[in-house]
Amino acid sequence: MSKIFICGPLCERPLLEQVLGRAVIGVEMTSAVLPDYQLRCADGANAPILGFSRGEQTSGVLFNATDSDQACLSYYLEATGHLWSTATVVCSAGASHTVEIYTRADTVSLQKEPWQASTWRETWFSLTLRAAEEIMAYHGQKPASEVAGGLIAIHLRAAAWVDQKSRPEDPAHPLSEHVRVHARKRPYMNFFALEEIDFQHRRYDGTWSETMNRASFLVGQAAAILPYDPIRDEVLLVEQFRAATYIAGETNPWMWEPVAGLIDPGETPEQAARREALEEAGIVIEHLDSAGRTYSSSGASGELVYLFVGTGSLENVAGGGGLASEGEDIRRQILSFDALMEGVDKQRYQDMPLVATALWLARHRDRIRANLQ
Repeated sequence: MSKIFICGPLCERPLLEQVLGRAVIGVEMTSAVLPDYQLRCADGANAPILGFSRGEQTSGVLFNATDSDQACLSYYLEATGHLWSTATVVCSAGASHTVEIYTRADTVSLQKEPWQASTWRETWFSLTLRAAEEIMAYHGQKPASEVAGGLIAIHLRAAAWVDQKSRPEDPAHPLSEHVRVHARKRPYMNFFALEEIDFQHRRYDGTWSETMNRASFLVGQAAAILPYDPIRDEVLLVEQFRAATYIAGETNPWMWEPVAGLIDPGETPEQAARREALEEAGIVIEHLDSAGRTYSSSGASGELVYLFVGTGSLENVAGGGGLASEGEDIRRQILSFDALMEGVDKQRYQDMPLVATALWLARHRDRIRANLQ
């Protein structure tokens, strides 16, 4: 057994149990404080940083970890950017112990405000718990350093899962009564991930299907916005090389699309749409209309796309072009509404969000333009 001081998010028992892969009972933990350290908010407030701060103290628990517990904690903490260190903690009975603690090598974030458990719990707990489930699924399969390199993408997928789980189930198909999952596997993880399940589902005649194996390509959630200038009656499209279509054998993998991008954790679809319009097209969106919320390919992918048409001026478009840090190389084109619809009718466009938002605009264009009067 080794003694570890646990503080911050890992004090939430469901998260600790997810990391350890077992139930935790109260006698394994003793209340303790760590003098001269304080938890501070990191960027996004979803991963607080424990740093030296003379005169402050951090509350937590002293945990008696088995060798297996230590291995699980070490894997999770390395994957989330933490380092082991030692410090002296004081237990509630007054005894002092030299124990292991975990910190992060990020001193900039120590200048941020103190971390608040209640705020974190309300905003980030569910995401962190889901992310921990994916991280620990790779324990024994991938080095923690490799998982750490994909942490941003793991959080994108976790945020999408939490959002999609927040919606009410169909009363005609309650999942607990209509789906049985027998096994889960995660055979691939990079910026995107693949998850497989062996499962049965309730058939329409009330019987159970045979056990089947299916996979889902997991991306996260995306926002796609078609910028439209109702005064000039023009739209803006972007073109970029899409490796996925090239891999699939497409001979013209440079795709014309609406502006689009993944929704960051803690960001609303509307905020993501406005941000992407500025980054990729240099446009400040004045008004957003929702054009739907659809899965990009429900038979293969878990990507949920929020579709928008955004109005704004296309007269003096500047900036944009994407982020060099993300390897984006984007060309823009402004064309008339009639030219857009001609392209749709002649099947020049192969991007589903573009076709969907163009058809939505065709149905609502007169209303949008009438509102200018």
